[in-house]
Amino acid sequence: MLFGIRPTFALRLVAAAATFAVAVGLGAAPASADEKVVRIGTEGAYPPFNEVDADGNLKGFDIDIAKALCEKMEVKCEFVAQDWDGIIPALQAKKYDAIVASMSITEERKKQVDFTDKYYNTPTQFIAAKGMDVGEATAADLAGKTLGAQSSTIQADMLEKVYTDSTVKLYGTVDELYADLSSGRVDAALVDKLVSDEWLKTEAGAGYEFVGPPMFEPKEILGEGVGIAVRKGDDELRLAFNAAIKAILEDGTYEKINAEYFPFSIY
Repeated sequence: MLFGIRPTFALRLVAAAATFAVAVGLGAAPASADEKVVRIGTEGAYPPFNEVDADGNLKGFDIDIAKALCEKMEVKCEFVAQDWDGIIPALQAKKYDAIVASMSITEERKKQVDFTDKYYNTPTQFIAAKGMDVGEATAADLAGKTLGAQSSTIQADMLEKVYTDSTVKLYGTVDELYADLSSGRVDAALVDKLVSDEWLKTEAGAGYEFVGPPMFEPKEILGEGVGIAVRKGDDELRLAFNAAIKAILEDGTYEKINAEYFPFSIY
């Protein structure tokens, strides 16, 4: 039985399973002969999807989804916090087996990793100071402005490839981006709408608002939704995750987790 997934989901995907150690490329043996472990890399700095609480524990939508998937796969999840800029290289170096960190599925990233099916999708949008005239926030509207985004994200790619007449500043974390927006060093920030909606509700974000329309296009930059990344060629683990994603969508687990964070479906 593939990763503990019931035959209804797993056997239709693959004819036979290799051993777990070969499938996920673990660098060390599991804690016991029967226990299977999947190490999950995540950022821990992207609330409400992944963050570190006051006790130093990882929490958020990504974390809860990963735990639910591991439960369906009948494996133990071990989480590893990793800075965003190095999150793909660390996967390739086998620091962990998969990335569950709100990573958008893009053609550029597909050159480095393989993705599961999506497990959510949200739009990209600009935020700026209330009352600031940015029109429809097109490249022409924002020409000459200083624009910011978190580095190594689809938003950063969008600024660099589309907003070529603006000054682009990139940041290691979204919190650093918010800080420069608040200080006036950035005129507008291109962000994940759901993530920044939370910030706009805080005292620090009270003077800012979304500007321009939500963006899902162009897909070659903004991607096809958010998926789980695994090492190239790790089809065993990728298909096991796909089966588990389908299972939690069908049995109501996904809907329950979604409702804990958002008043509407983000799938």
